[in-house]
Amino acid sequence: MPITRSLLCPLLVSLALGCLALSAVGEEQEPLRIGIFADLHAHDTDSPLDRFILIGWAERLQACVDAMNAWPADLMIQLGDFINSRFVLGAELGEPERIPGILEAAEAVYAGFDGPRHHVLGNHDVGDLTKAEFLERVGLETASYSFDAGAYHIVLLDAQYRLDGSDRGNEFWYMQGYVPPILLDWLRDDLAAADRPTIVCMHQRLDLDFELRHGGPEVVNYVEVRDVLVGAGNVIAVFHGHDHGGGYSQIDGIHYVTFHAVLDRTGGVPPAWAYVTLDPEARTIGIVGEGDQESYRLEYGGS
Repeated sequence: MPITRSLLCPLLVSLALGCLALSAVGEEQEPLRIGIFADLHAHDTDSPLDRFILIGWAERLQACVDAMNAWPADLMIQLGDFINSRFVLGAELGEPERIPGILEAAEAVYAGFDGPRHHVLGNHDVGDLTKAEFLERVGLETASYSFDAGAYHIVLLDAQYRLDGSDRGNEFWYMQGYVPPILLDWLRDDLAAADRPTIVCMHQRLDLDFELRHGGPEVVNYVEVRDVLVGAGNVIAVFHGHDHGGGYSQIDGIHYVTFHAVLDRTGGVPPAWAYVTLDPEARTIGIVGEGDQESYRLEYGGS
């Protein structure tokens, strides 16, 4: 029977959809390449007490972005403390009005990455800004969200809340994070709906039972958050920032990786970042560190 015009259009649509489906399946079997950096602390004043060299942030971030473009990374994620609040140990306080300009300048450098880029909210990011002010300047509507990338599901989780569940913001200085019940419910539902191995990204660490320097765990209700991750059964790793020296642990089959800060401490230290390759066929998380960032090859199981 001849193919008429009325039959041809549905046939072409069907063939096109079939090609798209095959393409999507192929893409989901390809390794996913993610550029990761943490704790840039962009600022216009160095810290003589902490010995943080904060004013060189632009060159360090530019080097990271250039490296990820050259690799190339499929996407980038920064793990919080993208900027520093005006409180800098050992330095005089400046005017808070200059902080939005520092954020906009840092975002302009980050925008040089030729692909999707993502932000995790850190405690210093809302030292002199509300969450809404930070998010508006980086083009986000919410600080907690998730998306699928290739064979993987990625969750960005905001822990910058007070114990009553209200948003942190204009806090001047604080350290501990908290994930309120309403956000835990969202996380539980999001993970339940995910049909692929999942990476959760947040600023403060979930893998430390206590932190002597700050009088308690980095995330107050870390046990509850970890229980949600374990219960979901599909979380293979959690990526943190916050602790500038980095770290690693494995708890209940989940890898917890803390990435080294990109900022310079004491002067002359090269910037640190990570090339992260998620391989769905090998079921591995490959982390190749730059500067003082450690490298890892981590395996994961699951269906």
